[in-house]
Amino acid sequence: MTATPIHRTPDSPTARQALALAGVFQAASLVDELARTGQVDQRAWETLIRATLDTNPESFEAIYGGHPNNLRRGLEVLESVVGRKQANPVVLRYGFSLLLLMNKLRQDDDMMAGLGQHLTRIQGQAEHFDATHENVIASLGGAYQDTISTLKTRIVVQGDPSLLQSRMMPERVRAILLAGIRFALLWHQQGGRRWKLVFQRGALKKALDQLG
Repeated sequence: MTATPIHRTPDSPTARQALALAGVFQAASLVDELARTGQVDQRAWETLIRATLDTNPESFEAIYGGHPNNLRRGLEVLESVVGRKQANPVVLRYGFSLLLLMNKLRQDDDMMAGLGQHLTRIQGQAEHFDATHENVIASLGGAYQDTISTLKTRIVVQGDPSLLQSRMMPERVRAILLAGIRFALLWHQQGGRRWKLVFQRGALKKALDQLG
């Protein structure tokens, strides 16, 4: 992915929450796209995978590659969450399920530590290959399967059964779900809470306007 000039995020907690939440819903949208078509928007995909591997970014903006357009897919879904556009119910279900899984993960210190160990190993693998190499994607999918997939709450992915069973598809889906968890954790770290999505929609709408 070509380098994108750094775009300063509006310096407000709500703007950061909106961008982090966009990452969650971008992951949800890509899971739906993969499951139905077997294809994926490359820029949206690479942004999420690289963010998952960058566990110690130099800045908030660096997490998503420096420009909100890298999260454009998720920002468009977020427009539907705050009531401006028609929502895809499947994508919304995936997104809100990711937020629920994130909360369960946060409550499990052992699982959090285990996931961190997985990511440390995969970062070394990504340096040898590339962030989006299939070996790295397989490892990210394995990290999700070994940790978050063991929770009682699970995301059931709907789509074309033949596509979902094709080579590397389960790993790709799990890798992008892991990316959604990464952005859900970021959202929580920035002060995001489920109740705010209900009671602070006006603030979220304003933040979306600022992000263009």
